Amino acid sequence: QVQLVESGGGLVQSGGSLRLSCAASGRTFSSYAMGWFRQAPGKERAFVAAISGSGGSTSYADSVKGRFTISRDNAKNTVYLQMNSLKPEDTAVYYCARRRVGGGLVTMKGEFGYWGQGTQVTVSS
Repeated sequence: QVQLVESGGGLVQSGGSLRLSCAASGRTFSSYAMGWFRQAPGKERAFVAAISGSGGSTSYADSVKGRFTISRDNAKNTVYLQMNSLKPEDTAVYYCARRRVGGGLVTMKGEFGYWGQGTQVTVSS
């Protein structure tokens, strides 16, 4: 059973920063690509960032490029999302996800088969 537990969400002012963490269970964490998605009220869950199993490749949504950074520590079974220069439109529930199979970089929501419970990020103007 794969478990993903996010933490680090909260309320921040526009222009501020937050760092999200996602701790994963299991012994083969480095074998799987990981991703972050977000869902704002009334909207579909959308891709934010992804990282390959080795950490050598990353991908970002255009809306967060240059502001967000995804990283992972395979020794700690943890993936991070550093969010800088936050904007009110970044307000959403942020979800961590693990690719169903494989460590290659993917960005499509359907490629991810395991999800965390989500953590709320609220950016005030």
